Amino acid sequence: MKPIEVAQTWVERFNQADVDGLCELYDEQATNHQIVTEPLVGKKEIRRMFEIEFGRATMVCNIEQIHEAGDWAILEWSDPLGLRGCGFFQILDGKIVFQRGYFDQLSFFRAQGLPVPDEYLSTG
Repeated sequence: MKPIEVAQTWVERFNQADVDGLCELYDEQATNHQIVTEPLVGKKEIRRMFEIEFGRATMVCNIEQIHEAGDWAILEWSDPLGLRGCGFFQILDGKIVFQRGYFDQLSFFRAQGLPVPDEYLSTG
């Protein structure tokens, strides 16, 4: 798959809260760096993030803009609650090897009606 196709598939699986399907898109040693936390390295850590996130919130990713540049897909997104952000996906051999996401953590928790945790990926 081309980078833009991988990113589109990522959005489809994200909107289904399909943790297994999402993890299939990542290289075993992929890095996922959401700017609200330290980079996560490897599918195990990325899976844990998705399990926490989908366990505490209903999330929807609407594509505003999506572009491809070389081995990168660039996604600008919004959600029905008014949150906006962007993500950068580096794709090699059809797998995400690096992802960086930008969004406002405080706005996310407020929009979801969630208490703000001391650490972003804590479960309590």
